[in-house]
Amino acid sequence: MIGLIQQIQRRTPLGWLQLNYEKSRLAVAISGIAFADILMFMQLGFLTALYDTNTLFHRSLKTDLVIISSEARELANMGTFSRRRLYQAMDVPGVKSAEALYINNIEWQNPQTRRKTELLVAGVNPDHPVFNLPEVNQKLDQIKLPDTLLLDRASRGEYQQVVAQINQGQTVMTEIERRTVTVAGLFEIGSSFTSDGTLITSDQNFLRLFPKREAGAVTLGLIELQSGYDPQQVAAVLNATLPKDIRVLTYRGFVQFQEDWITENQPISFVFGLGTLMGFIVGVVIVYQILSTDVNDHKAEYATFKAMGYRNRYLLGVVFEEAVILAVLGFVPGVSVALGLYHITRNATALPLAMPLMRVVLVLVLTIFMCALSGAIATRKLQSADPADIF
Repeated sequence: MIGLIQQIQRRTPLGWLQLNYEKSRLAVAISGIAFADILMFMQLGFLTALYDTNTLFHRSLKTDLVIISSEARELANMGTFSRRRLYQAMDVPGVKSAEALYINNIEWQNPQTRRKTELLVAGVNPDHPVFNLPEVNQKLDQIKLPDTLLLDRASRGEYQQVVAQINQGQTVMTEIERRTVTVAGLFEIGSSFTSDGTLITSDQNFLRLFPKREAGAVTLGLIELQSGYDPQQVAAVLNATLPKDIRVLTYRGFVQFQEDWITENQPISFVFGLGTLMGFIVGVVIVYQILSTDVNDHKAEYATFKAMGYRNRYLLGVVFEEAVILAVLGFVPGVSVALGLYHITRNATALPLAMPLMRVVLVLVLTIFMCALSGAIATRKLQSADPADIF
């Protein structure tokens, strides 16, 4: 091992010397690779945000099992089923409670800007907490009051003044469906690609906002199990005994249901995946052009190396050295600019764009592979580097 390290230290960094000789070409190569990395970072960020934001509501629920309509799709289009299914579920051993949750989209007037926007509104039984959100559970008594609701402070739009007023204990009022409503408190879930935010109120207030909605038409059934019962087994029993107009999922299965629906039915997930692939291809083309030009410019020198007894393996190693150097040099500005763009996009859209370590590692590996692939293609020209070319 020590001998190998010493050999590497004594080795002339020919690849770096060739890249550094043409500084303008090196700058162009670094810019091109950084651009490809930024494309991949942004597309992967949007793709992850698509899945994360569209399941924020799902992951905020406090439940063991979830009953949904057999025709359910995304959260804003879950359909409804009869409330009798909840009573029937209570007869199954292991079921402790079964609560109804009402969900629908509604147009409301932003109290700050007075502009109308569409939010997701959820109606819950205030006597039984169903959200894993302490801020909501602490204010359940308040939403029992008529036309009173809670606002998601992370909703997309201008709500700074509204949030400040509520934090100071002031009363904030606005209009929904020609009804005057009071915002009694705040919580945080976040916006998504399909919803600008969320409102939470009591089931009675929900039915007041939607007078044509029947109380027996439930969007979700949230089942809490008794201690010691396995959710998978109880879900299997419920699916076997209850009518086929509903499906029973575990908590994790409910989240996975939404993710699978996005993958299979929303073209935007394909678009972001395709965008990542296009970024990779753009990088391959850019690096190939740089390395191919470099090989062609030094074809005589490579032929001289061959005449001196150097094998193709050594010459290929020089090209791959250049490829790895370009990958590292291009990756650093790429990830730096992507972090800045994440910050700008997060502030502009309220999407939870973040830069996890695994994504950094993934894009770095893709960058190295991208440059190595370009190097492998470019080295084909070395096969024609004949010593006779220089005589």
